[in-house]
Amino acid sequence: MNLDLRIPMGLMFSFVGIILTAFGLATNHDATLYAKSLGINANLWWGIVLLIFGQTMFHMGRRGQKRLASQPPVPIDEGRPHVGH
Repeated sequence: MNLDLRIPMGLMFSFVGIILTAFGLATNHDATLYAKSLGINANLWWGIVLLIFGQTMFHMGRRGQKRLASQPPVPIDEGRPHVGH
């Protein structure tokens, strides 16, 4: 099984980004909550950043899986001894 690590990482970061973005949108009208951060809705902006990063990782992993599936398998030379891992 050749699972690219970028796929589950992308899904995880996207999930956290969706939660943070939703929380930032839900609390956008509460000025007292963001008074300490100079009025910047950090939850919204970092949620968007995490969502973009997660989607980028997910799509790069999917592209790598498609590229791996389109390549022919490498034959194993059984005449030589196995060296390395």
